[in-house]
Amino acid sequence: MVETKKSFCRFCHAFCAIEVDVEDNKVIEVRGDTSDPIYGGYTCIKGRHLPDQHNHEDRLRTSLKRMPDGSFQPIPSEQALDEIAEKLRSIIDEHGPRSVASYNGTYAFCNAITLSVTRAWHAGIESPSYYTSVTIDQPAKAIAASRAGTWLGGSQNFETADVAMLIGNNPVVSMFGGIPPFNPWKRLRDAQKRGLKLIVIDPRETDVAKRADLYLQVRPGEDPTLLAGIVRVMFEEGLVDGDFLAGNVAHVEDLRQAVDSFTLDYVEERTGVAAALVERAARMFAEAQRGVASSGTGANMSPHPNLTEHFVQTLNTLCGRHLREGEVVPNPGVIGPERPWLAQANPPNPAWGKGEPSRVRGLGEVFGEMPTAALSDEIITPGEGRVRALISVGGNPVGAWPDQLKTIEAMKQLDLNVSIDIKMSQTAKMADYVIAPKLSLERPDLTVLTDSWYPVPYAHYTPAMVEAEDDVMEEWEFFWGIAQRLGTEIDLAGGPMPMDAKPSTDDVLDLITAKSRIPLDEVRAVDGGGIFEREEVRVGAKAAGTDARLDAAPPDLVEEIAEVREQPIVEGAGYLPGEEFSHRLISRRMREFYNSSGRDIAGLTARDGGTNPAFMNPRDGEAFGIEDGAIIEIESSRATILGVAAFADDVPSGVISMAHSWGDVPETDHDVRNIGGSTNRLVNNEEAYDPITGMARQSAIPVNIRPAKEPVGAS
Repeated sequence: MVETKKSFCRFCHAFCAIEVDVEDNKVIEVRGDTSDPIYGGYTCIKGRHLPDQHNHEDRLRTSLKRMPDGSFQPIPSEQALDEIAEKLRSIIDEHGPRSVASYNGTYAFCNAITLSVTRAWHAGIESPSYYTSVTIDQPAKAIAASRAGTWLGGSQNFETADVAMLIGNNPVVSMFGGIPPFNPWKRLRDAQKRGLKLIVIDPRETDVAKRADLYLQVRPGEDPTLLAGIVRVMFEEGLVDGDFLAGNVAHVEDLRQAVDSFTLDYVEERTGVAAALVERAARMFAEAQRGVASSGTGANMSPHPNLTEHFVQTLNTLCGRHLREGEVVPNPGVIGPERPWLAQANPPNPAWGKGEPSRVRGLGEVFGEMPTAALSDEIITPGEGRVRALISVGGNPVGAWPDQLKTIEAMKQLDLNVSIDIKMSQTAKMADYVIAPKLSLERPDLTVLTDSWYPVPYAHYTPAMVEAEDDVMEEWEFFWGIAQRLGTEIDLAGGPMPMDAKPSTDDVLDLITAKSRIPLDEVRAVDGGGIFEREEVRVGAKAAGTDARLDAAPPDLVEEIAEVREQPIVEGAGYLPGEEFSHRLISRRMREFYNSSGRDIAGLTARDGGTNPAFMNPRDGEAFGIEDGAIIEIESSRATILGVAAFADDVPSGVISMAHSWGDVPETDHDVRNIGGSTNRLVNNEEAYDPITGMARQSAIPVNIRPAKEPVGAS
């Protein structure tokens, strides 16, 4: 008999509300929950294939151990924990706790418990070597917020905006940035029906760019220059909120002077965007009553991401796009703790330059974690403090970290390599132990990640839809088991996890939400997602005597603006005189996949055949002797990969557009039509990196393209 239950999807971070059909303890169908007050029945193609993910023939259903001959053999999970804990104890005793690291990938964020438990586990063993995918994705958002300060009353949002500016993000596909990822197409349509004006800045005419009222096709890597030009126009034409700036923002004049040399003629020459469009964008954005600017991975993975993100936040600040005293706070949160909402600045508090230093490139801890772009170097570089043990949680370093060649070498040099993964990913194939985890519909969960993203105070608790039948465990169970064996604690918001007897997942959820604004039991009582409105929350008055201010132009940021202005304008796709490159390769998302996830599901690979095409303009194909669908070589200053050419009119000449986190190790490149190409291999993590986060240039990469030198066949 089929039983239908309510849950939410965790294939990606959008957390769409779903109905799940279960028969004989097996997930057989998933569809959108039309009764949900936020999602209204929306799901994407990935979520509808959750049954295929859960029931996939290649899914790991028991843990594996690498044998001396390189093969893998099943190992009972408790025995695996015994052996891993013994090896970790030996490494810590000999080399210190810093030598033990964890990398928490994107799937760690799709689980309410994992990040809290992993971070607390590190505190318990006194290891600072806690890494996540944030520092190789969009760390600039946190850096910019900490450098400029934030507004304690909250900011205007898309739901009430008269204008929205999207810079390097395509949220109707990526489900993040600018447009709330909860049925984003409908939200965009509804907003434009009520009069919203949409400005899109992107090298590629993306899905959302095609719906824009104004589209600025910027040259890859030139977002800071274009945004500086827009800010200059706003100053020149008086399109700023003078009263708000006078009372709440410092160094406004310093910013005006810093962008003064970004004239319209200069910006047009460097970015390829016509001066008239730059002016129109500034006016359209600034003259609206309410609005929001936001950016995505396209801009954040390109050169000068911290500067780009600062300009994005500055656009909102210059226009006073923050909630004022007496305005209603649309979402004061459900799962997060109570906090004051005040019409005043939370002053700058830089999220770097404190905590644990890295051993490489003068980097260090950023917003409480270590920079992932330097982790392969931390493993390879000899000396005290070298990382010798790595636990990968819901992530795939060989597929995701910048500089794949160095990452592969790092994996080989580890004394202990543990991968918690649902399949034999590129990283799992190089691990000493592979721990088989429960999948999303086999565990209780809660919308912790998205709590502040919703336009209203919405939350969703889900019990497990089915009972896991194999020797699999949740990620938190792994760390709890290791901590129990090492005799260390895992201390969460509500207190330490009990170590004498294993708690349930719901027990752990209670601990991490102990300070939530709405008690978790109240959220649990709702079957499905719900809106939890209590008394109306309004922004309070500025505290008496405070003169806390946002910072429009910190000194180091002014220096970076000058550095960008001094860069030469060169022919071709390079950044420096003498560089000979024909194209810049930009990142993109694919609606069927979540980074490297989904590539093994037949229903998701049907369109592109299991590859990440190298999208390019047909005119470039003709100029370079490349046919649509042909295999090509793509060469950077670091490495060469193969790609499958796909002609696309929405990609301008001189640009290649490819999704990241594809491919495999170099020995498998011949199978590019089935596994894709690794754009991460094109990245040199010691070249053009951000000095604060170590963020490598992972988009707008200078490359040359050509037909493959020899016939390459797929296996």
